[in-house]
Amino acid sequence: MASSLSEPSKFNSRPGTRFLQPANLMTLCSPGSPSSGVLPADVLVVEDDPLIALDFAETIRELGVMSVRTAAAVACALALIVERVPDFAFLDVELLEERSFSVAERLEDLSIPFAFVTAHARESVLPAKFLRSPVLLKPFTRDALESLLRNWREAV
Repeated sequence: MASSLSEPSKFNSRPGTRFLQPANLMTLCSPGSPSSGVLPADVLVVEDDPLIALDFAETIRELGVMSVRTAAAVACALALIVERVPDFAFLDVELLEERSFSVAERLEDLSIPFAFVTAHARESVLPAKFLRSPVLLKPFTRDALESLLRNWREAV
């Protein structure tokens, strides 16, 4: 059974628009939404555990970020950066067989803000040059993640 675009329960239009949009899309994309211009549009998550990466990315999307890309290894992360430079990145410090510092260096070269993600004390895992970088400690709360995302421009 085909649905009609004029079904009011599924679609909504505003005066002055020339097309119909789903009601929830209008809410998410309205110019006055609270996250408008505050959150980064594209976030790169470098995390080697697939379940953590999936949950991390989904939570970031739920907070209002439009694009979230994930990489499980340094080479993949660097390739994604070449493909499209993110607005912000979360870097798990200790990946399976490597650390994410070369990704951090590349992001730094491009003046892209990032935060490290780790379960260890900053001083025990970060080289001296990154000791002032933001760190999201595992396990982290949704509030801590949201706070870091809302202040992403200060992470440079």
